[in-house]
Amino acid sequence: MQKNKENKQCENCNCGGHGDFVSENPGRDVQRVGTARFLDQDPTKIYNPVWTVTGTLGDSQCYIGVNEKVAAIQKALGDRITEDDLPIRLIPPAYTIGVSDGQLNGTPEMRFSLIGREVTNDGITEHLSGSNVKGCISVVACDKPPVGTLTAILEHNEPAIIMSDGSIKPGHDPKTGERIDLVTAFQAAGDKDQERKNRLALNACCGQGSCGGMFTYNTMQSFIATLGMEPLHMVTPSSDDPKRLTLFPQQLIDHLVTMTKKGIKPRDIVTPASLRNALIVAIAMGGSTNVLLHSVEIARGAGLNLWKEVITQEEFNSLSKRVPVIFNAWPFGKYWMVDLDAKGGLQVIVKELLDAGFLDGTTLTCTGETLAEQIARLNPPKPDGDVVFSIAKPLKKTGGLRLLKGNLAPNGGAVIKVAGVEGGLENGIFRGKARVFNNEKDLLDLLDKNPESFQDKDMVVIRSIGPRGAPGMPELLDPTSRITTLCRQKNITIALMTDARFSGGSVGLVIGHVQPEAYLGGPIALVEDGDTIVVDINKNTMDCVELADKATKAARTKAWKQVVKENGGIHPSVKPITNRLLKRMRATARPALEGAGME
Repeated sequence: MQKNKENKQCENCNCGGHGDFVSENPGRDVQRVGTARFLDQDPTKIYNPVWTVTGTLGDSQCYIGVNEKVAAIQKALGDRITEDDLPIRLIPPAYTIGVSDGQLNGTPEMRFSLIGREVTNDGITEHLSGSNVKGCISVVACDKPPVGTLTAILEHNEPAIIMSDGSIKPGHDPKTGERIDLVTAFQAAGDKDQERKNRLALNACCGQGSCGGMFTYNTMQSFIATLGMEPLHMVTPSSDDPKRLTLFPQQLIDHLVTMTKKGIKPRDIVTPASLRNALIVAIAMGGSTNVLLHSVEIARGAGLNLWKEVITQEEFNSLSKRVPVIFNAWPFGKYWMVDLDAKGGLQVIVKELLDAGFLDGTTLTCTGETLAEQIARLNPPKPDGDVVFSIAKPLKKTGGLRLLKGNLAPNGGAVIKVAGVEGGLENGIFRGKARVFNNEKDLLDLLDKNPESFQDKDMVVIRSIGPRGAPGMPELLDPTSRITTLCRQKNITIALMTDARFSGGSVGLVIGHVQPEAYLGGPIALVEDGDTIVVDINKNTMDCVELADKATKAARTKAWKQVVKENGGIHPSVKPITNRLLKRMRATARPALEGAGME
C-alpha cells in the first residue's frame, strides 16, 4: 500500500480520507482501524457487527489442513464483504489448541484429550464474547475440539456455522495391499512380527485429516451436521478434497448471510427434536460411545438437559433396538468415510432414515432450510447395498449403542457399543470373572509380558481413571486393541469395563462410563478379583453378583472408606497431580451422565 500525502494517511493505507467517519473513542478505535487496514477492509466499518473465522489446531496430522481452510474462508469472506459492501467488520482468525488421541493413547498425556474439549470451549468463548462476534464460521478437526467449539457457539448464540476439516484417507500395507489405518496399527501392538509393526507404523496414516473410520470424529461430525450446524454434504469429503478450499468457503458464507438475514441463531437449530435426530443417526451409523458424553455437553450448551428434556435412557435403548445399523463402517465393518462420500455422502443415510420415519424433517438447519428441505435439494442416491444398507435390509437389525444399569451403575449411563461386540454373549448374556486393575499401565504391562494369563470370560476392570480419578477420563484404545487381537488369536472373549471411556476405534465387549466412578467410591471401586460380573443386553443390565449381598457390599464400602481416610481423603490408587489444568478437572468434573465436563 502507498502513502497518500494529500489525505495524510498511514503509509500502508489507501482507503481514502473518509470525511464522514466519526470516531467515538479514538483510543479504542486506533487498533480497530489498523487491523481493518491490514486485512484490506474498510476502516469506516469498525462499528459494524463483527464476523470471524476460527480454527482448531493441535499436535498431529488431524489438524494440518485447518490453516489453509481458515485462510481460504477468511479471504473469501473479506472479498465478499468488499464486493457486496456488507455492513460487517471482519477481524483476524482465532485458533484453539487440542491434542491428538491417536499418538497419546496408553500414555499419561491422554488425560488431556477430553480436557481439550473444555479448553476449546474456553478459548472460543473468550474470542466470541470478548470481541462481541455476531457471525462465525468455524473449521474443526479431531473429535473433542469440535464439541468445545459448538458448545461455545451455542452459549454465545449468534449466527454461526461449522465445517469439518475432513477425514484422512486409509493407508495401504505395501506388502499385502490391504487398507490400513491407526486402529489397524494399534491392534498390531502385541504382534510378534516386528517387520509388520514397522510397516504399519510407516504406512497407516500417510495423509492429512482426522481419523477416517466411524470413530468419534466422524460420529460427531455426522451428529453436528444432522443437528443442523454443518451442511450435510460437507462431512464426508476427505481433508484434502479441493472443494474444501474452493466451493465450500463460498457456500459457508452464503449460509452465514442467510442465517443473519433471517435471524437464525444456533439455539433455534439445536432443539430437543434436532438432538434426537442426531442421536438416531449416530445409532444407525454404529457411532462411537463418546457421543453419549458429547451430546450431553452440546445439549448443555443449548440450555437443555439431554436426559430430561430430549430423551430418557430407557427411550434411548428402545430406539437402539428399533433403529438398525445401515453403514458398513470400519472398525466393525469394511469401509471408511471417503467410501461413504463416493456413494453419495452422509445425506444418503439421513434420507434413508428420514424416509423410514425415524427422523423429524421439520428441524431447522444452518442453510436456512429444514432438514427435509436440505435433503430434497441435495437429492442423494439410494443406498448402494454394500457401503450403505437400506432400512429394509440393514447391516445389523439393531442399533449400535446401549446404556446399562445395575448394581455397578445404579443411575445407569454405562455404555456398550453393541455394534462392535465380536462374541462372548450367549443369548445376550455375558458372565465372567473380574480381573481388577487400578490403572491402565498395569494392564498394558501384563498384556505385554504375559498375555497368556488372560482367559476366556475374563472381565477386565480398569478403575480410578474416570473424569475426576485420572483426571480427564482417558480413552483406552491401546488396551482394548490388544485385547481384541488376543481374543481373535485365541478365539476367546475378554470383556472390559471402566469408569473411563473408549475410542470410537475400540471393538469387543467393552463397557465404559461406569458411574459413580471409583474416585468417588462408586460400586466399581468395590469389585474384587474373582467377582462374578453379569452383563445382560436383553435387559440392559450390568451387575456384580457379590455386591448383591448387602453384608458384602457394606463391609467392602466400610473398608474402602477407611483406606481413604487413612490416606488423607483420597484412595491410594489415585495418582497425585500438580498441574493446574488437571487440578481443575479433578475438582470440578461432572459425572459422565452429565457430559464429564469441568466447571
